[in-house]
Amino acid sequence: MKILLIIFALLAPVPALAADNVALASAIFVERSVTGADGVVRVVREEPKLVTPGDRLVFVLSYNNAGSAPAESFVVTNPIPATVSFVASDSAGADFSVDGGKKWGSLSALKVKAADGSLRPAAPSDVTVIRWALAKAIPVGGAGKLTFRGIVR
Repeated sequence: MKILLIIFALLAPVPALAADNVALASAIFVERSVTGADGVVRVVREEPKLVTPGDRLVFVLSYNNAGSAPAESFVVTNPIPATVSFVASDSAGADFSVDGGKKWGSLSALKVKAADGSLRPAAPSDVTVIRWALAKAIPVGGAGKLTFRGIVR
């Protein structure tokens, strides 16, 4: 039940007006394989009604420049819920943190402390925060989406 409550807390619409008047919204979908009447297996995205460990989630962050000038140097930072294990796909151009946002880098450049105190290469499941720094200004009226995936722990 705790997982369900956390996921629904994240589902609450997050219409926000960020720096440079960029409106942000987020959505979460459960991705499932469904066999149709024709026997063909299709991957579908559904609104999560109930999630259980192992369910695949897709997080979609939408942005729209509602301002009167291009939005320069726009950065979107999103924590990964503790009940979700990040999956390294659909995150092109992102930086990652495995320590709650203290240090950032590509996943291959990050290290985490192992149980014996030694450092090991970070794995996708170690990611705690994901961040995108958009290289180009968002033009007036410009919009886009950023996505990442996770699996319910």
